[in-house]
Amino acid sequence: MGFSKAKFKNGIFLVVILLMIIPQTRQPIQVFLNKGLGLFGPSVVATEAQKQVEDYEWQLEATTGAQLSFKDLEGKVVLVNFWATWCPPCIAEMGSLQDLYKSYKDKVAFVFVSHEDKAVIQKFIEAKGYTFPVFKPSTSAPKAFNVKSIPRTFLIDAQGNIVIDKTGAANWNSTTVKQTLDTLLAVKH
Repeated sequence: MGFSKAKFKNGIFLVVILLMIIPQTRQPIQVFLNKGLGLFGPSVVATEAQKQVEDYEWQLEATTGAQLSFKDLEGKVVLVNFWATWCPPCIAEMGSLQDLYKSYKDKVAFVFVSHEDKAVIQKFIEAKGYTFPVFKPSTSAPKAFNVKSIPRTFLIDAQGNIVIDKTGAANWNSTTVKQTLDTLLAVKH
């Protein structure tokens, strides 16, 4: 009785299933798979299909304790990312978001939103070496966001139009995103 190709494939499949069941290996595997799925940058929403943020009455608190009124960001280019430390697709895209933040932090308002405890968020951010600001909402988010799953990211132009609306992992440091940001920033001035 020989070792066939079919038995080998079944064995590999069984090992992958077992690794997915073991809690210590599940998240790293899911993050790895989501990084593969998130190799591509998000698409820009067609102008006629863009929704608009009409309600800027949203209060947030940074993990540092600083308060942010979303109203203060009206008229600016803003990237809002809803995420969590336990979410593999969120973790998969964080590196590209950090890179984008490093390049555009002085030009674009970045609002990373998590509903988790501040201590959990801070521990995660420090362990990964991320420098972007993370906020916990104090009031309900604007209706235009309507977040039902995470990660969910919105790129908003200075007029309040949602130019990018992406659910799931993506490469946020892509050429498409950078060109879109450069265009939005040029129009703003």
